[in-house]
Amino acid sequence: MSTPVVPRPDVVAPGPWSFPVPEEHVLGNGVRVLAHDIPGQYVLSIRVVVPLALSAEPAGHEGVASMTARLLDEGTSRHGAEEFAELMERHGMVLGAGVSDGGLLVDVDVPQRHLATAADLVTQALAEPVFPEAEVRRILRNRLAEIEQERASAAHRAVKELARTLWAPGERAALPTAGTPESISSLTRDDLVDFHARHVGPRGSTVVLAGDLTGIDVPAVLGATLGTWDAPRHEPSPRPTAPRPAPDRARVVVVDRPGSVQTEIAVGVPGPDRATPDGWAPHPVLSFVLGGSPSARLDVVLREEKGYTYGIRSAFRPRVAGGTFVTSGSVRSEVTGEAVEILLGILDGAREGFTDAELRSGVDYVAKTAPGRYATADAVADETAALALEGLPLDFTTRTLRDVADLRRSDLDAAYARVATGEWSVVLVGDAATVVPALEGRVSAPVATVAL
Repeated sequence: MSTPVVPRPDVVAPGPWSFPVPEEHVLGNGVRVLAHDIPGQYVLSIRVVVPLALSAEPAGHEGVASMTARLLDEGTSRHGAEEFAELMERHGMVLGAGVSDGGLLVDVDVPQRHLATAADLVTQALAEPVFPEAEVRRILRNRLAEIEQERASAAHRAVKELARTLWAPGERAALPTAGTPESISSLTRDDLVDFHARHVGPRGSTVVLAGDLTGIDVPAVLGATLGTWDAPRHEPSPRPTAPRPAPDRARVVVVDRPGSVQTEIAVGVPGPDRATPDGWAPHPVLSFVLGGSPSARLDVVLREEKGYTYGIRSAFRPRVAGGTFVTSGSVRSEVTGEAVEILLGILDGAREGFTDAELRSGVDYVAKTAPGRYATADAVADETAALALEGLPLDFTTRTLRDVADLRRSDLDAAYARVATGEWSVVLVGDAATVVPALEGRVSAPVATVAL
C-alpha cells in the first residue's frame, strides 16, 4: 500500500507582535502600579523601582547605595534577619535588591497564593530595615572580599579599568557601582541608615507585577501593603545625567598580569541611552551584526578564521542617562598585538557601511526572537521596570520592534557613525612584558601600563 504524498505546508512570515500593555493603578501613597496579567504564569514577579541617582552618594562614600540595597532584607523592625529569611523560604519567595546608575530595584518572585505575604515583606524591607550592626559589618566585609575576587578576574579588572579610562575624573560612572576598598572601608551603620532615610521612599516609585492575576484584586492587595509605605525624610534625587567622557580616553591601558597566558580585551566608546532622539532601533541590530553571534564580523575573523579566541562580543549598553558601546573577550597572550589590530580594524572598517545580508540577519534576530525573550513573567516584569526607571513610554518596546522591522542600511550606517568615531578606549589585562612590545606599530594611540 502506497503512502499518500502530503504537500509541504507554506511557511509564512510571523504576524506583528506587541509587548503586553500593563494595567495602571496609583496607590494611596502615590506609588504607580503596572500590572501584567499573564495567564498560566503562577509564579508572580514583583519589581519595585525607586529612582535614585548614584551621583547622590556623598563623596568618599561610593557604594553606600549598593550596601543599603544588600541590607534591606537583613532584618526589619518586626523580624530579625534569620526570621525574615525563614518567612521568605516558607512562602517560596526569592528577594534580591541592587542599584544601577539611576535607581534601586527590588525584585521578588513568589507563588501566586503568597502574593499578599510577599508584598507585606517587601514593604517591611523597604520601609523598616533596621541595619543590625553585626549584619552591616558582615556585608561590608563581604564586599571587601568581593573586590579582591574581582581583582583576580581578568574580565572584572578590565571592566573596572575601562570605566576609569572612558569617563572623566570625578564622574560617578568612573568608579565601581558597589564602591572601592577605600569608600567601603569608610562606611558605618549610621551612613547606611541616613542614606536609606533620605533616598529610599515611595515618591516617584513604581511597582511592577506580572503573572497570572486571576482572582487577585491588585489595587487592594498592594494598597494594603506597599500602599502604606511611608518615608518622611525621603528626598527623591534628580534624574541622572550622562557621564562626561574623559578628554584623554583615546588610549591603550595595559593592566599588568605577569605570567598570564591570555589577554582580556575591552574596547569602549560612549554611546546613547534608549531615549536617544535618533532612535534606539538600530543599536540592538548593530550589536548582533558586529559581535552578537558566531556569524558576526568579529567572530568570523578572530574565532573562525584566526582561532585566536572562543568569542568576542560587542553590545550597546544603555544607562538611564547615556551609555557605552563595548567590545570584549579574551585571546591567547602571544597573539594579542595582532588580535587588537584586527579588532580595531573591524570596528573602524564598519564605518564604511553594512550589507543587505547583515541588515536582514540582524533585523530578523531582534524582531523575531522578541516573543521568546518576553515569554515569561519575570522577563516582562524586568522590561517594564526598565521602562519605568528610564522614563520611557509603555509602548516603547513595541514601537522599537516596529522600527527595527523598517530599518534600512542607511539607518545602521548613520547610527554606527554617530558612535564609532575612532576614539577607542582600549584596556588589555595580561602579561605586560609580552603585550606591550606586541602593540608597537599596531596601535596609534598612546600606551600606558598599570599594576593589577
